[in-house]
Amino acid sequence: MRILLTNDDGYHAPGLAILETIARQLSDDIWVCAPAEEQSGAGHSLTLSRPVRIRQHDERRFSCSGTPTDSVMMAIGKLMPDKPDLILSGVNRGANLGDDITYSGTVSAAIEGALAGIPSIALSQVYAKEGMGDTVPFAPAETWGVQVLRPLLAMAMPPRTLININFPAIPAAEVQGIRVTRQGFHDYGRGSIVEGTDPRGYRYYWFGLHGIEHSLAHDSDLEAIDDNFISVTPLHLDLTHDASLAALRSAYAV
Repeated sequence: MRILLTNDDGYHAPGLAILETIARQLSDDIWVCAPAEEQSGAGHSLTLSRPVRIRQHDERRFSCSGTPTDSVMMAIGKLMPDKPDLILSGVNRGANLGDDITYSGTVSAAIEGALAGIPSIALSQVYAKEGMGDTVPFAPAETWGVQVLRPLLAMAMPPRTLININFPAIPAAEVQGIRVTRQGFHDYGRGSIVEGTDPRGYRYYWFGLHGIEHSLAHDSDLEAIDDNFISVTPLHLDLTHDASLAALRSAYAV
């Protein structure tokens, strides 16, 4: 099985090394193409206004000057002799839960794989508090990663679908198990914007990573993480709201 690894935290991110440790328990045909620098929040963006450059680090290891989507497209279209059998994206430093997945470069790399007809899985490690940087512990992902992935590899994923996995921010031994979940939703009206002043006296703003509340649904990814479970969420790329079709067709009927 040929596996392509990518992420949005960058080629040198600790989570990518964890992902490779997981992947090598599944195959010895591992390829890496990841953004050269952190691209968190890049979503499913493409680089269109400047050239994309590739740096080769080893026979099957590359970094890309662009986004996670660029990285997957370059790997599939230029760097690999054949399409991969599987794409794994992560392990992201931080949660990709609820509607945060729409911002996520980690999930978007898996989306690009799904669009190409390749089974694709995003993996993210939740952490407990802000400011941890590279000290975020990945033990739950490293310990449970293969156990979570193996059943997925035995399944045929429907076209234009992907899997989003999140590991809770607790010691690996305290993980309660694996729960299949729906995507939850946050209340972004209660998010935070941190304001400051730079050395030249100009204001700047950071979007805060805390303080966004959410309502727990019984079967949501948010609740699973709060209950110390690993969440496994199937996602699909057809964004059509089927329930609105009849009303809209009636509104435009002649």
